[in-house]
Amino acid sequence: MNEPAQDNTPVFTIEKIYVKDLSLEVPHAPHCFLEREPAEISLQMQTAGEAVGEGVFNVVLTLTVTAKIQDKTQFLVEAAQAGIFQIRNVPAEELEPIVAIACPNILFPYARETISDAVTRAGFPPVLLAPVNFESIYRERLREQEAQARASGPHEIPIQ
Repeated sequence: MNEPAQDNTPVFTIEKIYVKDLSLEVPHAPHCFLEREPAEISLQMQTAGEAVGEGVFNVVLTLTVTAKIQDKTQFLVEAAQAGIFQIRNVPAEELEPIVAIACPNILFPYARETISDAVTRAGFPPVLLAPVNFESIYRERLREQEAQARASGPHEIPIQ
């Protein structure tokens, strides 16, 4: 009797994309709307991923956008855009790059739209964030980790 062959085809699917958290602050309203100077925009980004089941991962891309004129914050918006991804039959060494590069690449356009929409609803011109190269960010993080490991040198374990 023949048993059915296991399907080992790699699987990468999007199960759900959602906004996990969204906050907007306009600390100097209504006075900030009277400013005529253009605001200086800064972006901070963070990604995190975790397994939430067998072959199922939750990845969160958090973008924080701050607009300042001189030392006054015009607005601060933070969006945690998340996705549930099914990732199966992938070699272990390829799993981290998928979670750190491919998933944030999928989430970024949604996060960018969420940020722009929130800023517009707050009464400001939309913020149009430039595309991000998550692969280069990932590679840079790996280089930094390798440099730190080399700098710390070999560790001796005392024998008792």
